[in-house]
Amino acid sequence: MLIIHYTGMGTGDDAVRWLCDPVSAVSCHYLVHEDGRIVQMVPEARRAWHAGAGDWRGQADINSRSIGIEIVNLGHEYGYPDFSDVQIRAVVQLCADCATRWAIPPERLLGHSDVAPARKADPGEKFPWDQLFSAGLGHLVEASPITGGRFFGLGDKGEPVAAYQGLLAAYGYGVPIDGTFGETTRQATIAFQRHFRRERVDGIADASTVETLHRLLMRLPRSPFRRSVPTAQATTDPLDISA
Repeated sequence: MLIIHYTGMGTGDDAVRWLCDPVSAVSCHYLVHEDGRIVQMVPEARRAWHAGAGDWRGQADINSRSIGIEIVNLGHEYGYPDFSDVQIRAVVQLCADCATRWAIPPERLLGHSDVAPARKADPGEKFPWDQLFSAGLGHLVEASPITGGRFFGLGDKGEPVAAYQGLLAAYGYGVPIDGTFGETTRQATIAFQRHFRRERVDGIADASTVETLHRLLMRLPRSPFRRSVPTAQATTDPLDISA
């Protein structure tokens, strides 16, 4: 897996010092400065402590199966500036190199918030996943337009909520399928929106969020819908919340 982070601290040099300090108990494989400079911190074949506690498709030890890339950015807590163009170009080149050498599938290029929604917000909704996708990296679809209609939010219960949780879990998010839209489901929804529906990040599973998630699942190489749904039905959203 490739996991993208932001540093969430003052300067790139501050981040390098912190990542090299044993007291921090954190590390990463690469750090990308604002001017595009790339610093390798840990050999790719070695385990770096960049992801912490997390989960993706039932795999809890993310650190042992991923390359962690930290991008210098102040983060949400300190104003969250835009990523620089030269910085993103460097990230694209680095990700392409890593993905090629390690045969990393596009859908396993993820943000820290994807694998740890309850704890992390990075790299956040300003990270240009679309630029990486244009370069042949990552898994993405055009987000469905935001419209009115029904939606699911904190406290909602029932079979439609369980169906939505099933979609999140099928894609990879660590959510319970219990029919209750609790805090874990809300946090996973926020993480999903930060990556795949960046126009509005509110933790509410509206039609735009559900439709975008369903289309992503349909385009997976091993889509659960293509395996289990007859061809004539494969383009129908199984969770219709438009009524």
